Amino acid sequence: MRRLHAAAAALSALLACFVGVWAYFFPQSFYDSFPGVLGSWVSVDGPFNEHLIRDVGAMYLALGGASIGSLIWRSELAFRILGIAWTIFGVLHFAYHALHLSHMPMLDAIGEMIALGVSLLLGIVLLIPTRDPGRPREL
Repeated sequence: MRRLHAAAAALSALLACFVGVWAYFFPQSFYDSFPGVLGSWVSVDGPFNEHLIRDVGAMYLALGGASIGSLIWRSELAFRILGIAWTIFGVLHFAYHALHLSHMPMLDAIGEMIALGVSLLLGIVLLIPTRDPGRPREL
């Protein structure tokens, strides 16, 4: 299970750094063309707001920092706390977008829901406790 937790933390770190760096340091580009080859999911949802885009970037960078921290400490507690953060964010982020798809082309809406579902799934995986009968659980 630790390998699965480490893989989920590593993928979440990559995702967070990709989105966070792009949104925080290049907000206009992020607004105009995120996620890139899959379409443009942000600009179809309203006018550009640099403050909001940079805040999203900062939040993703914070999640990325926590993901990297869990990889450094590699404890069940670190993975579970990270899972709480990613799952709360993932549920709320997924729910918002699931309720606001009407303005998007069908393929973009499907791609967005898959991408957000994967992000949410990473958080859920990190919440799964380790099953090692010879070792007491930390949580």
